[in-house]
Amino acid sequence: MQTLPKPAFLSRFWQDSFNLKQHIQEFLQIDSETLEMKLKAGQQEMADLGHKDFDWEKATNFYSEKVKELYLFELGAWHLASYEYIGNTLLLVADQAQGRVLDFGGGIGTHTIGAALSPQVDKVFYCDINPININFVQHRVEQLGLNEKVIFCSEIPPEEKFETIISFDVLEHLPDPSQQLLDFYQALTPEGRIILNWCFFKGFNQEHPFHLDDPQAIENYFRTLQSNFLEVFHPYHITARSYRKEL
Repeated sequence: MQTLPKPAFLSRFWQDSFNLKQHIQEFLQIDSETLEMKLKAGQQEMADLGHKDFDWEKATNFYSEKVKELYLFELGAWHLASYEYIGNTLLLVADQAQGRVLDFGGGIGTHTIGAALSPQVDKVFYCDINPININFVQHRVEQLGLNEKVIFCSEIPPEEKFETIISFDVLEHLPDPSQQLLDFYQALTPEGRIILNWCFFKGFNQEHPFHLDDPQAIENYFRTLQSNFLEVFHPYHITARSYRKEL
Protein backbone atom coordinates (compact mmCIF):
# COMPACT_ATOMS: atom_id res chain seq x y z
CA MET A 1 0.00 0.00 0.00
CA GLN A 2 1.32 3.43 -0.97
CA THR A 3 2.20 5.70 1.94
CA LEU A 4 0.65 9.13 1.56
CA PRO A 5 2.95 12.13 2.10
CA LYS A 6 2.25 13.80 5.43
CA PRO A 7 3.06 17.47 6.01
CA ALA A 8 5.30 18.11 8.99
CA PHE A 9 2.80 20.46 10.63
CA LEU A 10 0.39 17.51 11.10
CA SER A 11 2.97 15.09 12.53
CA ARG A 12 1.61 15.43 16.09
CA PHE A 13 -1.67 13.84 15.01
CA TRP A 14 0.01 10.52 14.21
CA GLN A 15 1.80 10.59 17.55
CA ASP A 16 -1.16 11.07 19.89
CA SER A 17 -4.12 12.56 17.97
CA PHE A 18 -3.03 16.08 19.00
CA ASN A 19 -2.77 14.91 22.62
CA LEU A 20 -6.48 14.07 22.70
CA LYS A 21 -6.53 11.75 25.71
CA GLN A 22 -4.61 14.13 27.93
CA HIS A 23 -6.81 17.04 26.88
CA ILE A 24 -9.99 15.11 27.85
CA GLN A 25 -8.43 14.11 31.18
CA GLU A 26 -7.41 17.68 31.98
CA PHE A 27 -10.68 19.23 30.88
CA LEU A 28 -12.91 16.81 32.82
CA GLN A 29 -10.44 16.36 35.69
CA ILE A 30 -10.60 12.57 35.66
CA ASP A 31 -7.92 9.91 36.09
CA SER A 32 -6.60 7.75 33.25
CA GLU A 33 -8.50 4.63 34.38
CA THR A 34 -11.82 6.48 34.36
CA LEU A 35 -10.99 7.95 30.97
CA GLU A 36 -10.36 4.53 29.42
CA MET A 37 -13.59 3.18 30.90
CA LYS A 38 -15.59 6.15 29.59
CA LEU A 39 -14.03 5.91 26.13
CA LYS A 40 -14.82 2.22 25.95
CA ALA A 41 -18.47 2.75 26.92
CA GLY A 42 -19.00 6.09 25.16
CA GLN A 43 -20.35 4.95 21.81
CA GLN A 44 -22.88 2.52 23.32
CA GLU A 45 -24.01 5.07 25.90
CA MET A 46 -24.50 7.66 23.16
CA ALA A 47 -26.60 5.21 21.14
CA ASP A 48 -28.67 4.36 24.24
CA LEU A 49 -29.27 8.06 24.88
CA GLY A 50 -30.36 8.51 21.28
CA HIS A 51 -32.89 5.67 21.49
CA LYS A 52 -34.25 7.11 24.72
CA ASP A 53 -34.32 10.87 24.20
CA PHE A 54 -33.77 11.82 20.55
CA ASP A 55 -36.58 13.65 18.76
CA TRP A 56 -36.06 15.35 15.39
CA GLU A 57 -38.29 18.24 16.47
CA LYS A 58 -35.92 18.84 19.40
CA ALA A 59 -32.64 17.91 17.70
CA THR A 60 -30.95 21.22 18.55
CA ASN A 61 -31.81 20.80 22.22
CA PHE A 62 -30.54 17.21 22.16
CA TYR A 63 -27.08 18.18 20.87
CA SER A 64 -26.76 21.41 22.83
CA GLU A 65 -28.06 20.24 26.20
CA LYS A 66 -28.78 16.50 26.44
CA VAL A 67 -25.50 14.91 25.32
CA LYS A 68 -23.31 17.01 27.65
CA GLU A 69 -19.78 15.56 28.11
CA LEU A 70 -20.90 12.13 26.82
CA TYR A 71 -20.27 13.36 23.29
CA LEU A 72 -16.60 13.96 24.16
CA PHE A 73 -16.19 10.27 24.99
CA GLU A 74 -18.18 9.07 21.98
CA LEU A 75 -16.30 11.27 19.54
CA GLY A 76 -12.99 10.66 21.29
CA ALA A 77 -13.40 6.89 21.00
CA TRP A 78 -14.33 7.19 17.32
CA HIS A 79 -11.36 9.42 16.49
CA LEU A 80 -8.87 7.25 18.37
CA ALA A 81 -10.15 4.01 16.84
CA SER A 82 -10.33 5.49 13.32
CA TYR A 83 -7.17 7.61 13.37
CA GLU A 84 -6.06 6.44 9.91
CA TYR A 85 -9.34 7.57 8.38
CA ILE A 86 -9.33 10.80 10.39
CA GLY A 87 -5.70 11.29 9.36
CA ASN A 88 -6.69 11.11 5.69
CA THR A 89 -9.41 13.71 6.22
CA LEU A 90 -6.74 15.94 7.78
CA LEU A 91 -4.53 15.41 4.73
CA LEU A 92 -7.42 16.49 2.50
CA VAL A 93 -7.97 19.60 4.62
CA ALA A 94 -4.23 20.37 4.56
CA ASP A 95 -4.20 19.97 0.79
CA GLN A 96 -7.23 22.14 -0.01
CA ALA A 97 -8.10 24.46 2.89
CA GLN A 98 -6.91 28.05 2.74
CA GLY A 99 -7.76 31.54 3.92
CA ARG A 100 -10.67 31.80 6.35
CA VAL A 101 -11.99 28.36 7.28
CA LEU A 102 -15.31 27.44 8.88
CA ASP A 103 -15.38 24.12 10.77
CA PHE A 104 -19.13 23.59 11.04
CA GLY A 105 -20.13 21.16 13.80
CA GLY A 106 -16.51 20.96 14.88
CA GLY A 107 -17.00 18.40 17.68
CA ILE A 108 -13.80 17.65 19.58
CA GLY A 109 -11.80 20.03 17.40
CA THR A 110 -9.47 17.67 15.49
CA HIS A 111 -10.12 19.33 12.13
CA THR A 112 -10.05 22.83 13.59
CA ILE A 113 -6.59 22.07 15.00
CA GLY A 114 -5.40 20.53 11.74
CA ALA A 115 -6.61 23.52 9.73
CA ALA A 116 -5.17 26.02 12.22
CA LEU A 117 -1.75 24.39 11.91
CA SER A 118 -1.77 24.85 8.12
CA PRO A 119 0.32 27.77 6.84
CA GLN A 120 -2.25 28.30 4.06
CA VAL A 121 -4.99 29.05 6.59
CA ASP A 122 -5.42 32.52 8.12
CA LYS A 123 -8.25 31.92 10.61
CA VAL A 124 -10.43 29.00 11.65
CA PHE A 125 -13.96 29.57 12.89
CA TYR A 126 -14.90 26.62 15.10
CA CYS A 127 -18.71 26.37 15.16
CA ASP A 128 -20.68 23.98 17.41
CA ILE A 129 -23.97 24.21 19.30
CA ASN A 130 -22.76 22.15 22.27
CA PRO A 131 -21.27 24.54 24.88
CA ILE A 132 -19.22 21.73 26.44
CA ASN A 133 -17.63 21.01 23.06
CA ILE A 134 -16.80 24.69 22.64
CA ASN A 135 -15.19 24.90 26.08
CA PHE A 136 -13.26 21.69 25.48
CA VAL A 137 -11.87 22.82 22.14
CA GLN A 138 -10.95 26.19 23.64
CA HIS A 139 -8.91 24.21 26.17
CA ARG A 140 -7.25 22.19 23.40
CA VAL A 141 -6.44 25.27 21.35
CA GLU A 142 -4.89 26.98 24.35
CA GLN A 143 -2.76 23.93 25.17
CA LEU A 144 -1.50 23.78 21.59
CA GLY A 145 -0.76 27.51 21.36
CA LEU A 146 -3.25 28.19 18.58
CA ASN A 147 -5.35 30.87 20.31
CA GLU A 148 -4.64 33.60 17.79
CA LYS A 149 -5.75 31.47 14.87
CA VAL A 150 -9.10 30.13 16.13
CA ILE A 151 -12.41 31.94 16.69
CA PHE A 152 -15.31 30.24 18.49
CA CYS A 153 -19.03 30.54 17.72
CA SER A 154 -22.26 28.59 18.18
CA GLU A 155 -23.69 29.55 14.77
CA ILE A 156 -22.28 30.74 11.46
CA PRO A 157 -21.53 34.47 11.73
CA PRO A 158 -23.87 35.99 9.12
CA GLU A 159 -21.42 38.71 8.05
CA GLU A 160 -18.51 36.34 7.38
CA LYS A 161 -17.36 34.83 4.08
CA PHE A 162 -15.10 31.80 3.94
CA GLU A 163 -12.61 30.44 1.42
CA THR A 164 -13.12 26.97 2.90
CA ILE A 165 -15.93 25.26 4.80
CA ILE A 166 -15.36 21.85 6.37
CA SER A 167 -18.07 19.74 7.99
CA PHE A 168 -17.41 16.14 8.99
CA ASP A 169 -20.03 13.72 10.37
CA VAL A 170 -22.58 16.51 10.81
CA LEU A 171 -25.08 16.65 7.94
CA GLU A 172 -26.79 13.38 8.86
CA HIS A 173 -27.63 14.91 12.25
CA LEU A 174 -29.59 17.81 10.74
CA PRO A 175 -33.33 17.75 10.02
CA ASP A 176 -32.79 19.71 6.78
CA PRO A 177 -29.29 19.13 5.34
CA SER A 178 -30.36 20.62 2.00
CA GLN A 179 -30.88 24.00 3.61
CA GLN A 180 -27.48 23.69 5.27
CA LEU A 181 -25.90 23.24 1.85
CA LEU A 182 -27.59 26.44 0.68
CA ASP A 183 -26.32 28.22 3.78
CA PHE A 184 -22.81 26.99 2.97
CA TYR A 185 -23.21 28.27 -0.60
CA GLN A 186 -24.06 31.74 0.67
CA ALA A 187 -21.17 31.75 3.15
CA LEU A 188 -18.55 30.71 0.58
CA THR A 189 -16.50 33.13 -1.47
CA PRO A 190 -16.95 32.73 -5.27
CA GLU A 191 -13.87 30.48 -5.53
CA GLY A 192 -14.45 28.80 -2.16
CA ARG A 193 -14.61 25.09 -1.44
CA ILE A 194 -16.57 22.88 0.90
CA ILE A 195 -15.23 19.58 2.23
CA LEU A 196 -17.98 17.30 3.51
CA ASN A 197 -19.00 13.80 4.40
CA TRP A 198 -22.33 12.32 5.44
CA CYS A 199 -23.92 9.02 6.50
CA PHE A 200 -27.68 8.98 6.01
CA PHE A 201 -28.00 5.57 7.65
CA LYS A 202 -29.17 4.51 11.10
CA GLY A 203 -26.98 1.40 11.07
CA PHE A 204 -27.71 -2.26 10.47
CA ASN A 205 -28.70 -2.61 14.12
CA GLN A 206 -30.07 0.91 14.65
CA GLU A 207 -26.84 1.92 16.37
CA HIS A 208 -27.20 5.47 15.01
CA PRO A 209 -30.76 6.48 16.00
CA PHE A 210 -29.97 10.18 15.52
CA HIS A 211 -28.98 9.86 11.84
CA LEU A 212 -31.37 11.13 9.18
CA ASP A 213 -32.55 8.42 6.78
CA ASP A 214 -35.74 9.87 5.28
CA PRO A 215 -35.66 9.01 1.53
CA GLN A 216 -37.24 12.30 0.39
CA ALA A 217 -34.91 14.41 2.50
CA ILE A 218 -31.91 12.49 1.16
CA GLU A 219 -33.05 12.91 -2.44
CA ASN A 220 -33.54 16.64 -1.87
CA TYR A 221 -30.03 16.78 -0.40
CA PHE A 222 -28.37 15.25 -3.46
CA ARG A 223 -30.42 17.38 -5.86
CA THR A 224 -29.37 20.50 -3.95
CA LEU A 225 -25.74 19.39 -3.91
CA GLN A 226 -25.64 18.60 -7.63
CA SER A 227 -27.36 21.81 -8.69
CA ASN A 228 -25.17 24.15 -6.63
CA PHE A 229 -21.72 22.54 -6.43
CA LEU A 230 -19.21 20.81 -8.68
CA GLU A 231 -17.06 18.04 -7.21
CA VAL A 232 -13.30 18.56 -7.08
CA PHE A 233 -11.22 15.39 -7.37
CA HIS A 234 -8.93 14.34 -4.54
CA PRO A 235 -6.79 11.17 -4.23
CA TYR A 236 -7.61 10.17 -0.65
CA HIS A 237 -9.56 6.93 -0.08
CA ILE A 238 -12.19 8.35 2.25
CA THR A 239 -15.90 9.14 2.14
CA ALA A 240 -15.28 12.90 2.39
CA ARG A 241 -15.76 14.89 -0.80
CA SER A 242 -14.62 18.32 -1.93
CA TYR A 243 -16.76 20.76 -3.95
CA ARG A 244 -16.57 24.22 -5.40
CA LYS A 245 -19.41 26.53 -6.26
CA GLU A 246 -21.27 25.97 -9.52
CA LEU A 247 -21.33 29.61 -10.59
